[in-house]
Amino acid sequence: MSKLDLMTDEDLVVSYANGDNTAFDVLLNRHKNSVHSYIYFIVRNKELTEDLFQETFIKVITTIKQGRYTDNGKFKAWIMRIAHNLIIDNFRQERNENMISNDEVEVDLFNNIKLCEHTIEEELVKQQVLKDIRRLVKSLPENQREVLEMRYYQDLSFKEIADMTGVSINTALGRMRYAIMNMRRLAAENHMELSLA
Repeated sequence: MSKLDLMTDEDLVVSYANGDNTAFDVLLNRHKNSVHSYIYFIVRNKELTEDLFQETFIKVITTIKQGRYTDNGKFKAWIMRIAHNLIIDNFRQERNENMISNDEVEVDLFNNIKLCEHTIEEELVKQQVLKDIRRLVKSLPENQREVLEMRYYQDLSFKEIADMTGVSINTALGRMRYAIMNMRRLAAENHMELSLA
């Protein structure tokens, strides 16, 4: 293990800004897997993931080299925020989703699935429910979908979600609440049964 490997992210940024290119290699190796996984999880396209991944680190390099990086002890959250913004920019170019009206029903759709052995019939029902849930998630407005995916599929805390999306914890919680309500409403409108009970 080299001296650089023992340095904090912030110290590595300073070293890189001062001309030590190997410091950036350490930063890249330290964070590339989580950044890559995050991008792929959202966009579900290998080619697009590679493009956005490279674009993220080009932006990181440019910002540091121009002396515009602010040391706040949250380097990883900062990189994730850059990746997140690039993903959002890409989604905005591809589509313009309409908001779905909300109602006041609040149900946690994801905690109804029993984790146990199933008969073939139960397994088929479970697969259909999961397929329906994926369809509902895709139909959500962008900001609600991303919070829901980060919470349930990436297991991030609301504080982490707030940091990465640049909103308050209350806003993140609100988006999650509306996401669940929208899914519940859509399920009712489409006569989808989302319970395995």
